[in-house]
Amino acid sequence: MREWSPVLGLPLWVWLFVVPSVIAALCLIYGPRLERVLRPVWRVLDRVYFASGAIAAVFMVTILVLIVAQMIARWTGFALPGTTEFAGYAMAATSFFALSHALTRGAHIRVSIVLNSTRFLKRWLDVFAVFGAAVIATYFARYAIKANIFSEMLNDRTQGQDQIPEWVVTLFSLPGRAFGDWGQALSESGDALVYTPVWIPQLSMSIGTVLLAVALWDTLFRMLVTGVNPIVSEAVE
Repeated sequence: MREWSPVLGLPLWVWLFVVPSVIAALCLIYGPRLERVLRPVWRVLDRVYFASGAIAAVFMVTILVLIVAQMIARWTGFALPGTTEFAGYAMAATSFFALSHALTRGAHIRVSIVLNSTRFLKRWLDVFAVFGAAVIATYFARYAIKANIFSEMLNDRTQGQDQIPEWVVTLFSLPGRAFGDWGQALSESGDALVYTPVWIPQLSMSIGTVLLAVALWDTLFRMLVTGVNPIVSEAVE
């Protein structure tokens, strides 16, 4: 697996960094004229961010359920192996799926003491900060996916006591197979318990970082088109 393998004839870094930067330049040049075209896309992305936050909430509740189940198992003397590991996976999923939703709700820490000095500095320093964050998040997402792929290639398995049915592993691997092979793959998988492949819990990291990178580029485009930062902190009393 090369570092920046060509995709559709262009190096991967062009698609990840140059293309979004060109789109940002077009947003700066044409500004409000693009707003009507981009509005439907923004509405779809807002729903995606909200759905990601809802998934994070589900995993947070899952942590609670696993902890309560572990407590009851200890009180009753019933063996419930793997709950600690599954709770850790759920905690990671909660953190990564919540990234994009938290960004759009202004929940991330932002130092704004310099931004509040003048209107000019506020606009362009904000643009520079969001652009830098988008580049860093894109790097993070690219290597999170690479780590995910390597874990699958090496068949890396958990070192804990958590085990899952073999058919669950097959179910998660279906998107990487040809559609015609799905039935055969499911029929060949059984109910035997296997140690959890590391790439399955790593999927939340890959998906969460990709959504964060998309949210940051989206924020940059909205700022350049509308002239206003769409990130608004929610007031909590």
